[in-house]
Amino acid sequence: MRHRPRGSQLGLLLLASQLFQVGLENIPPVTLAVLGLNVYLYLFPAAPLLKACISVQQTYLFNDWRRLLLSPLHHADDWHLYFNMASFLMKGIRLERRLGGAWFLYLLSVFSLLTGFVYLALEVLLTELTQDPSHSAACAVGFSGVLFALKVLINHYYPGGVTYVMGVPVSNRYASWVELVLIHITAPGSSLIGHLAGILVGLLYTSGPLKTLMKSCSGFVTSNGYTSQPNAYYRSSGYSGTGGGSSGYYQHGTENTTNHTASYTGQTNQRGAPPPYGFHFPEEPSAEEIRWRRLRRFES
Repeated sequence: MRHRPRGSQLGLLLLASQLFQVGLENIPPVTLAVLGLNVYLYLFPAAPLLKACISVQQTYLFNDWRRLLLSPLHHADDWHLYFNMASFLMKGIRLERRLGGAWFLYLLSVFSLLTGFVYLALEVLLTELTQDPSHSAACAVGFSGVLFALKVLINHYYPGGVTYVMGVPVSNRYASWVELVLIHITAPGSSLIGHLAGILVGLLYTSGPLKTLMKSCSGFVTSNGYTSQPNAYYRSSGYSGTGGGSSGYYQHGTENTTNHTASYTGQTNQRGAPPPYGFHFPEEPSAEEIRWRRLRRFES
């Protein structure tokens, strides 16, 4: 297994800092495990980027379907990893708390694969419409397509409110579409089609047949589509979560396989613009709350 070349890896340090400020004990298990897997595969990639990225040419024409599994879990550099995982951390806390760990893991697995399939279909369509073979050769890597799908779910489950996209207030209903366009304009090397694929997969779940199909294919959920006790873990964790809707802040990295850069957009509450470093932590707890947390830790 190849090791990632050594460098400053500032993105990894910032991600570690954010994890410890949120508190490992406050991160639900599936979110923490998926985040850890992404970090592990960044440090010890299962394949070089050019053999992990997904494209019509490499995946379909050359019959290399394992790229559907590899591409969402590999990142171009430490900043690409940081922005995507910082976003996933907050989205995962919110959604896993609502849906339960088993369903959330199922959801991530389906979204990861389906985003890849939709990406390939869109690139084939573009190739046919434009007669430009470069669309079939475009190779994408990273978790941001899945993040766009999760963002659609966040806006579905927590409707209303305003998202600040590069300082401009946008209704949550249209935030994903505005971010899609603005990211493409400000980071031309990012995967517009990969992000669009994520939005479409999210809409298939919230407004289309995907959720029903997943429920019919699943044997570990109840009739309402979730685990029998989705919030058992969170009732004991004491973590309220941040982000989503109009009360929190999210950011996400964008894929860039051309020059290995990443960008992000932000979502804040209605009290101000995005923080300068692209992420938001819960407010500092009071002394009484700290004492209460310590007592609970010893009791458990």
